[in-house]
Amino acid sequence: MASQSVSGLKAVVTGAGSGMGAATARLLAEGGATVAVTDVNLASAEAVASAIGARAFHLDVGDPASVTNTLAEIAEWAGGLDILVNNAGISGFLPIDHDDYEALWERIVRINATGEMRVIRAALPHLRRSASPRIVNIASTEALGATALDSAYCAAKAAVTGLTRGLAVELGKEGITVNCICPGPIDTGMTADVPEADKQLYAKRRTALRRYGRPEEVAHMTVALCQPGASFITGATIPVDGGLMARNA
Repeated sequence: MASQSVSGLKAVVTGAGSGMGAATARLLAEGGATVAVTDVNLASAEAVASAIGARAFHLDVGDPASVTNTLAEIAEWAGGLDILVNNAGISGFLPIDHDDYEALWERIVRINATGEMRVIRAALPHLRRSASPRIVNIASTEALGATALDSAYCAAKAAVTGLTRGLAVELGKEGITVNCICPGPIDTGMTADVPEADKQLYAKRRTALRRYGRPEEVAHMTVALCQPGASFITGATIPVDGGLMARNA
């Protein structure tokens, strides 16, 4: 029977210097995995890695050379790769007719969509040598619905769900599973500037659970998909959103 443990597996988590990425890295490490904590902010990654007994690596998913070089370094350090969690991302709000919209679009798509694709391509040769290869892409409920002024982010995250399905079909014959998680309103750095009163009002109006989620609540689903026992789940897009997408009123 396939194991429910990640013990002994080798994992890389992008954008793991804070929030959901940090929570995912911690749960993987607590489960006995060898974890590469990567982030564009090396100091943040080092703080997380030091706390969980992992190793930090600088990784800018928007820079092709950084992706290629860092994934090779991680695979050499860890002695392979079994798990990739594509968590790095940025947000930004502008109306489509704003003068700076195309610049915002390029940056958000480059980090949130193209970046995930590049990391997968760099990790794939190593995942192909794994007995339990797992890819988990982090998107957003903005890929399933929309918020005003957030169209660039919505488009990039929708691309992640499409990439997930396409690669699940393409790589399925090799036993590589590819799944996608769509977090809803979560208390992270992206939502830190939202006033607490506004968060509470939004959560009560929109989510079934009437609250924002915690990073570890997303991380638990991520880690579940990384287990060897999750071998027949692929191509799935799973909201972790407190019932946001289920609620009409």
